[in-house]
This record gives sequence, C-alpha cells and structure tokens, in this order.
Amino acid sequence: MIGVPESHRGWTFVTNHARVLAAIADDPNVRIRGIAAHCRLTERAVQRIISDLEQDGYLSHTRDGRTNTYRIEAGKVLRHPAEAGLTVASLLSLLVQDEAHRAGGTEARSSQPAEAPHVGQGLSGGSGSDRP
Repeated sequence: MIGVPESHRGWTFVTNHARVLAAIADDPNVRIRGIAAHCRLTERAVQRIISDLEQDGYLSHTRDGRTNTYRIEAGKVLRHPAEAGLTVASLLSLLVQDEAHRAGGTEARSSQPAEAPHVGQGLSGGSGSDRP
C-alpha cells in the first residue's frame, strides 16, 4: 500500500475537485492512483471527488476492461453563483498545462498571456464562449 501523501497546511486558491478535473483533462485514461499522486490526495479522496463530479454531471466514464476513460462536460456551467455563466472549459483553460510547459518548467513560460491550452480528448460540449 502506498502511503498517504503529505498534507498541505493552510489555504489554497484551487479546490481538490478542480485539481482532479484538471488531471483528468490532461489524460482522460488516467488511473485513480495517478490522480491521487498528482494532486497529493488519497485514492479514496479521489474516488469521492470523481463520484461528486459524476453525480452532478460534470464527468462521466466508460469502462474498457480495467481501464476507465473519463469524459468531461466542458460546456457545463460552474456551480457557484459568483461564477455564473463560466464553463468548465474556461476553468480548465487556466489549470491545464500542455506537455511543453511541463517539460520546460517555469523557464518555458513567458510573461505574455498564452493561448488556451489543449485540455485533452476527454472534453465534450462547449459553446465556444465562456459567458452567455
């Protein structure tokens, strides 16, 4: 059994639900163990978050053998009234980094705003606009 990741003390800007969704957007075939390691959560916490996201229609999955392929509903609107009209796609465009940025680290990032990164093949929906 893999040990529990070291916990973070204090507050953060991004919720665990958003982190899990971004990890899935990076790789729609990612395993729960991989998400847990990436997000520094326990596997059980990731399972609960995936269940929450599926229950509310933000995420679905299909099973092929032992592999899950996740599908994110990119056009679905965020839940909180303060983000009224913003879609999952707009959130993920801020969170998901393409492989070039990951491989290059902070040196690969410029001070200029980048185009919205590719967020994986597991996205569906989306109206092409972040606000109505």
